[in-house]
Amino acid sequence: MLLEGIETLLILSKHKTMSRTGSQLYISASAVSKRIANLERKLGKRLIEPDGRQVRLTADAVALIENIGPSFNELQGLIFDQQTLPDSTPLRIDCSETLVAGFLSDVFSHHLHQDPHLNITTNHTPRIVENVQSGQATLGICAGHIPSHHGLKAIHLTDEPFYTISKQPLTQLPACVITNDLNNPANSYQRLVLNQLGIAPLMEMDSYSAAAQLALAGVAPAIVPLSMVNTLKISRQYCFQFEELRGLYRPLHICLRPHSYKNPRIRSLITAIDDAVPKAISAPWPST
Repeated sequence: MLLEGIETLLILSKHKTMSRTGSQLYISASAVSKRIANLERKLGKRLIEPDGRQVRLTADAVALIENIGPSFNELQGLIFDQQTLPDSTPLRIDCSETLVAGFLSDVFSHHLHQDPHLNITTNHTPRIVENVQSGQATLGICAGHIPSHHGLKAIHLTDEPFYTISKQPLTQLPACVITNDLNNPANSYQRLVLNQLGIAPLMEMDSYSAAAQLALAGVAPAIVPLSMVNTLKISRQYCFQFEELRGLYRPLHICLRPHSYKNPRIRSLITAIDDAVPKAISAPWPST
């Protein structure tokens, strides 16, 4: 019950409400509340406080998560490594949304006919790595920089180029651009590149789709990866590349626990992804 309570607290710290936490754990909100109350009694500490419709972690809860969270995720991963994965076992594939939309939808469609027990979810790269570390996801497909010392097997797929999307023609580097969230550790390297070029981030979106649509509406140029250009079928006339921005690529990786690589189902999917993504990157520009 102690481990159950810690798991619940970790998820509650991310989702902030009992109902959303319950949805993640497939239990009721009242069951979430009961688990937290049991953990508080066991530890003799208050862990959460009401905060409007959400809950706020106490200082004791924050310290507990900082001290135990990484070890707990690794323990979950080690337990996951002991499981057998027969052909009927659901395999969760946690993936960057832009990569699913821009490069991998056909791959997944084809592979699901061979292995109908795949479950595809989307997340930001830091959360994908966490989910693979804990065994909540079998395979992660990440866009952007992945954290160091992750302890996973990482397979570099390719480097995805960025385009500067603009409604108006660009003959030189813009002074400011719309970017994706630069506080996301997977994207934070972009800030350094832009700063070195004297380009100011004008707005930071949580979605490359939103950034692209604002650029196409004439708000300001936006930095958008090729996968999103493909997804939105953005005409080449609105896409610009500058030699100075060549360093603003996105490294793409598959990550998994080393033990998982022994499974033939997983290796088969990795082979399909590793074949498809570089081809999609180098494919000729589609006619519009």
